[in-house]
This record gives sequence, C-alpha cells and structure tokens, in this order.
Amino acid sequence: MTRVLVVDDSRFMRTVIGNALTEAGYEVKTATNGVEAVDIVASFDPAVVTMDVEMPEMSGIEAVERIMADDPTLILMLSAYTGEGTNATLDALERGAIDFLHKPDGSGSRNIGHLADAVVAKVDELAAADVSSLALARTAANAHATSTHVADAPSRSATPARTARADASTSTSIGSTASSVNSSPAGPETPSAPATATPATDRARSDTAEFSATDAPVIVIGASTGGPKIVEQLFARLPLALEATVVVVQHMPPEFTDRFAARLDAHSEYAVREATDGARIGPGEAVVAAGGSHLQVVDSEREIDPNTTAGQTRTQSLRVALDDGERRHGLRPAIDVTMETAAERVAGPLCGVVLTGMGSDGAAGIEAIRAGGGHTIAQNEATSPVFGIPCQAIETGCVDTVVPDTEVVPTILDAFTAADTGNGGEGETDD
Repeated sequence: MTRVLVVDDSRFMRTVIGNALTEAGYEVKTATNGVEAVDIVASFDPAVVTMDVEMPEMSGIEAVERIMADDPTLILMLSAYTGEGTNATLDALERGAIDFLHKPDGSGSRNIGHLADAVVAKVDELAAADVSSLALARTAANAHATSTHVADAPSRSATPARTARADASTSTSIGSTASSVNSSPAGPETPSAPATATPATDRARSDTAEFSATDAPVIVIGASTGGPKIVEQLFARLPLALEATVVVVQHMPPEFTDRFAARLDAHSEYAVREATDGARIGPGEAVVAAGGSHLQVVDSEREIDPNTTAGQTRTQSLRVALDDGERRHGLRPAIDVTMETAAERVAGPLCGVVLTGMGSDGAAGIEAIRAGGGHTIAQNEATSPVFGIPCQAIETGCVDTVVPDTEVVPTILDAFTAADTGNGGEGETDD
C-alpha cells in the first residue's frame, strides 16, 4: 500500500485530507509541524508528503529543505491564496518540493472538499509518474547551493555584461561546452547517473568560440511539474552575451506566473517579465507565459545589422499575444501552442527546450520546431524529477540532444556557436 504523510498544524485539515487519502486506498500518517514531519519521513518512508507552508516550530519551507537533504521524497505543498503564500510556495519549489495546490480562502466556490479531491488526484498522479529517485537526490544536493549562488550573484544593474549591452553587436567570446551530452534523437535514453558537469559560465571551453550577436536566437522553454527550480537554474547560467530572446511556458496558475517571472528576473542577467497581450520582446529579454492564457508568437521583426559587412540579419523583437481559447492537454498555457507559433513565425535561429513535467505537452511543439529547422533539446531522465514531458518529446524522434539539467545552457550555446546554424541549425548529435 502506498504511504502518504499529511503535514498540517490544523487538526481539521489533517483529518479531512487524511480521510480522503485513506478512502482512496493510501496508508496515511499525519504530522503537526515540520519537526515531526522530518522525523516521520525518516521512519515511515512515504511515497508522497503533503506539506502546509506556515506551521509552528518548523515551517514547511524549512521542512522541505531538511527532508530533501536527508530523505529525498515527493513533496506536495498546500499554500494559501496570498502574496506571502505564493512567495513561500516558490521558495519551497526552489528547495525541492515537486508541486503545489492552493488551499481555499472562502472567497470563491472552492471549499475544503474540493481541495481534498484535488489532493487525492495529485497524489494519484505523482504516485504513478515516472519519477527519478536520482533526480530527487540531485535536487537535495543542489537545493541549498542554488539559493546561495543566487544570493551571491550581482544584480543586473551592476552586471558588466548588461552595462556593456551597446557593445554586444560586435563579436563576443562565450565559454561553453557540451562534452557530457547524452544524445538520443530517435528514442528515450538509457537512464544513467546524473552528470557531474559544472555550469557553462564556470568553465572554459578549449576551443573558445567567437559568437556574433547577429545570430541572436529565440529560445522557447517548456516545463511543468518540478520545473520552477530547474528554470531558475537555467536563467542563472544563461549569458547575456548570447543576446537571446527567451519565452518560458511553465505550467502555473495566474497567481504565480508574475511572481515567478520576478524571481527569474532577480536570478538572471536577462530582463524577465510576465507576458502581456501585444508585448514585444527583444534580445536580452524574456517573458513568462501568463497563467490561464495560451501564449502565441504572432510576429517576428528582423532588420539588417549595420555592424556586419555581410549584411546579416538578426531578430530584433517578437510580438506575443495572449489567447484564452480552448485548453490543450487540459492546460492553459500549453507549451505546444507557444512552440508551434514560434516555429511558424520565427525566421532566424530557434531552439526549443523541454524540461521535467507530467504529460505530453511540448511533444507537438518540439516536432514543429524541428520541422522548421530549429534545434531541440530535452532534459534527461536522470535529472528530471518527472520524466513525462521530456520522454514524450524524445519519443517523437525530433529531439536533437538529451542532456542533464546542468548541460542545457552549454548545449544551447554550442547549438548557436556552431560553424553553420542556418535557420536555427541542423540538429547536432554529440556522443
């Protein structure tokens, strides 16, 4: 029988959620705070933990960090519909929690019964998902290091690369490598231990490439369950010198995407904001798809770069639109919508990246980008907390490279520092 630990300082919440899970066939134990949760996880070994955020003695955020360091476990956060609750949930996701659900606040039609049903459905999904224990262990090992790295990073306003933006149209040296790439263009890779690669920004490339900003690419990133932490890591490593235009689709409700964009903005040299209808984004900028709406790329403007003798062109800006139309895969925003419209309208270098998550959203988008000549990347199984989205994309046969989370940025850089990228470049395969 699958074991679940319910952690909440409210006896009422523990009883309602615990009873619902018991009736669904789970073996349930409860804890009243984070201290109890850490001890019970060690002895009870649950498959899933539901974790309240605000609790006495030890908060849910602290408990997540302790559990992920000692006994990596799938943790589902239950948070309030408040600004503080949203920020705390994002903190918990950064420390290794896998997903979250909102507690009803009494202002809408949702009640505690709806929450109990949602918890059972989410636990069912997590218990049945293709979850990598290696990825959980990796998350635990990196959780504190990532937050420390971000805390020590300079603000964008003080970043030399950003202040030297005017000089970025000339050739810029970017150090990168993808020596640890595991490639599998035709099917799922054989699971392996996580690579020990270091971030691209922390190491030198033996054959340092000269990168011309006239080739500035568009990058579309799609992620779901387990994705926020990995997207944050990616943005922390993505060099502004690449002058990319970045679009992120992370499955999140409306109350979260603006705050998630703000966190990415703080963690990155790139200027990141939540997408708005009709917004234009250019090189060195990024948008996060707004929760509750599909994000479409509706226009791509390009012009001659006067700084090149060859008269090369570069993507100056994308125009995006929000669409409240029919859900795809039961989702809005859907990764497929953004990737398919980007493949149709972006004429220059284009890269599609799919990261951890449940379901098949993103597979059709990867096919579209690959068909249009773009480069496609999927996170590997060993570092994906949930391998559904990358696996489904790989099975299309349209993924060029399959890499650990730490190798996504080096692979992007290699794709656009290759000798001949064309309109996004033919997919390279590194052994």
